[in-house]
Amino acid sequence: MTLHCHRIIRNAHGPFAGELRLDYESRLLRRKRLTFDAGDFLLDLPEVTSVEDGDAFLLSDGRRIAMRAAPEPVLVVTGDLPRLAWHIGNRHTPCRIEPDRLIIRQDHVLEAMLRQLGATVECTDLPFSPEGGAYGHGRTFGHDHGASHDHGHSHDHHHDHA
Repeated sequence: MTLHCHRIIRNAHGPFAGELRLDYESRLLRRKRLTFDAGDFLLDLPEVTSVEDGDAFLLSDGRRIAMRAAPEPVLVVTGDLPRLAWHIGNRHTPCRIEPDRLIIRQDHVLEAMLRQLGATVECTDLPFSPEGGAYGHGRTFGHDHGASHDHGHSHDHHHDHA
């Protein structure tokens, strides 16, 4: 019998029947077979969902599987944090903001830019859970309007990158 999951429990508390570790990109899910430490199940959610560290998958047999953010290659950035955060945000890059450091996924172009701006940059592996942004819960979803719909607002989106 195939186990199914149709619901995510946010900020879940144990007991858990198992654990599943996924990196940042792999945590944007809707329908997919997932394997955890004690088996597998078919995830079938009503819409694309960003599953976060600390959430749980509620299986069809009532068990809960803990979701943990897997370590992945990141850059840990220190220095003039407000200035560095502005440059990272200006590039619409997902970023974890902590009191004494910024964490972004490894990117050699951004690494070079940050070093040029005077940042100290450490390459390491850590679980990555960036800030959610104004519109996404844990994601900075793109903002794109197709030209084929009709409603009462303008599609002029000006970004001043001076």
